[in-house]
Amino acid sequence: MDIGDMRRDFESEGLDREHLNDDPVIQFQNWFEDSRKAGILEPNAMSLATSGADQMPDIRTVLLKYFDERGFVFYTNYGSRKARELDENPRAALLFPWIGLNRQVRIQGKVEKVSKSESLRYFTSRPRGSQIGAWVSEQSKAITSRGLLEQKVAEMKRKFSSGEIPLPDFWGGYRVVPERIEFWQGRPSRLHDRFEYVREANAWTIERLQP
Repeated sequence: MDIGDMRRDFESEGLDREHLNDDPVIQFQNWFEDSRKAGILEPNAMSLATSGADQMPDIRTVLLKYFDERGFVFYTNYGSRKARELDENPRAALLFPWIGLNRQVRIQGKVEKVSKSESLRYFTSRPRGSQIGAWVSEQSKAITSRGLLEQKVAEMKRKFSSGEIPLPDFWGGYRVVPERIEFWQGRPSRLHDRFEYVREANAWTIERLQP
């Protein structure tokens, strides 16, 4: 198969300025709900791009856990590769690829840790197995076998056999505080509709971008 021949035309309604909310977070909420109702698999899955002091770009898929006017929050081990990169360069980009709707949302901004109380509130809402997993995994570090990981799980299950599992001090959330948000709607002949929100002081400007 010639990969260069893999293509399809995007048949979808256009996106005009009057379709957009002046607030990009509300606009994101609207599109997120569209993707959820359309049955998009894990609509909260997002690509997270970071780069550390070596300036080498890095990217992986994580899950958005909540968002509001302050930003977009995900959780991770604070010893992970992504966390080390964010310590060195607290800026990131997010991508929501809602391909089934011919849409994507791109977000760029500064990154900050959420409060410990926020992390605790989310941690206690997780399934018990996920809570144990947070204690077990030294995320991004090498391990000799799957068996060793499962052994550590068994040890943690014994340790936390009763009562609530405490929040690890090495685990918590990050908030991407948006400075730039783009809404992309696929259109025929690659003449896509793109609108970019840019934060200036306490207001957002909106411009149409060429495809």
